[in-house]
Amino acid sequence: MKKLSKKVFIHAISVILLATSIQLPVYASTNGNGNGNGNGNGSVMPTAGFDSLLSDHTNSLRDLHEDKLSLNHGAAWETNSLFDSIAALPTVALANGNDSAATKMVTEMRNTAADKARREQKREEERRLEEEFFMNLVIATVRSNSFVNVRSIPSEEGEVLGKLYNHSVGKLLSEQDGWYEIHSGSVVGFVKGEFCVTGEEAIELAKQVGTRFAVVNTVTLMVRNGPGTEYSVLGMVPLGDDLLVIEELEDWVKVNVEEGDGFVHADYVDMYTEFVSAESREEEAARLAEEAAARRAAQAAAQAAAARRAAQSPPPTNVTSDYVDIDNPVVSGNAGSELGNAVANYALQFRGNPYRFGGSSLTNGTDCSGFVMSVYSHFGVSLPRTSSQQRRAGSAVEGGVANAQPGDILCYSGHVGIYIGNGQIIHASTPQTGIRISNATYRRVLAVRRVF
Repeated sequence: MKKLSKKVFIHAISVILLATSIQLPVYASTNGNGNGNGNGNGSVMPTAGFDSLLSDHTNSLRDLHEDKLSLNHGAAWETNSLFDSIAALPTVALANGNDSAATKMVTEMRNTAADKARREQKREEERRLEEEFFMNLVIATVRSNSFVNVRSIPSEEGEVLGKLYNHSVGKLLSEQDGWYEIHSGSVVGFVKGEFCVTGEEAIELAKQVGTRFAVVNTVTLMVRNGPGTEYSVLGMVPLGDDLLVIEELEDWVKVNVEEGDGFVHADYVDMYTEFVSAESREEEAARLAEEAAARRAAQAAAQAAAARRAAQSPPPTNVTSDYVDIDNPVVSGNAGSELGNAVANYALQFRGNPYRFGGSSLTNGTDCSGFVMSVYSHFGVSLPRTSSQQRRAGSAVEGGVANAQPGDILCYSGHVGIYIGNGQIIHASTPQTGIRISNATYRRVLAVRRVF
């Protein structure tokens, strides 16, 4: 028994030393002096290791575990071959009292394996509940740009309360004589069943027509170039950001960020699917009125710009009614509000300034949402801090980029910018490029929001 105890003890101590050597570069990610003691003030982006940045006081495996759990981050680490081998060690009663530290280490590693199993079970339960939710949806299946009337009663004699456009979605409340009672957006009413699907058919269609997002649930999440901690870090995203999902793997999620497509660990994001809802009669009337007002403003702006051009000789090289000179940009005469143009022109002053993750200084460094927030702050507008929150600020611009005006906020997966006209935005892009001008459609635009 003593011989077995000594052998297991030597094995466990070797594992402890190996685990300790692996921790050092991980801790280096939380301080700037490279010595791993937590005394620095800077930040070093690691190329491998854990995918959630930790506090500087973390100094043991148990501290690491508790540090993660205290922030509701789930597992203390992502399991790899080393930790798997530790968790697989047999549990034995070591005779020597000095072996208690090794026993404690083995127990903690075994608990980590149990944590992983619980997380997998939790994700499986979430997938089951999501399919149940999809099964109870009603999805319109008509021609593109067509709609199904939502009526007050299950009859074509009922009053039209709103419109459920193609591939728009409502929650099934009841079924009566071939009609579905639904709740969609602000509308509650009946749609004719022959123009919609629900039940099993709705499950697969919902996955196709919905937009899938991953919401970051940890303070700072690393996005990697591949589905594993051995891959280098592509970028970092903050707590609360909505990331457009490209693909879902077992433990990793492929997402779209400003630096490109990358992977985040599934433990550090919460998944949801966004659908288009019905539009009520009142909402439709308000939208049409806003679009008509925008057309009148555009016509007036175009006429005013034409009058200015006629009075100028020669015309300035960097100002026209719908063009922004990318080398010497000035926004003038674009369709839109005077304040919106002022926002765009103010933002352009900071082109070429640095990008800094988590920053909001227009001169010393800012990230994308900090840039938009600080520009609007200059005009007395208090915007929320994150890109996902800014995607819900102001009012929606129907028709997307085609109807965007200078000063509008263009929203992407985990990113935002300010529209400056001529199909372009100014935005705090990446640490490599800083604040720059890009084509508005360089990535998929998720929403256009108007503050002024």
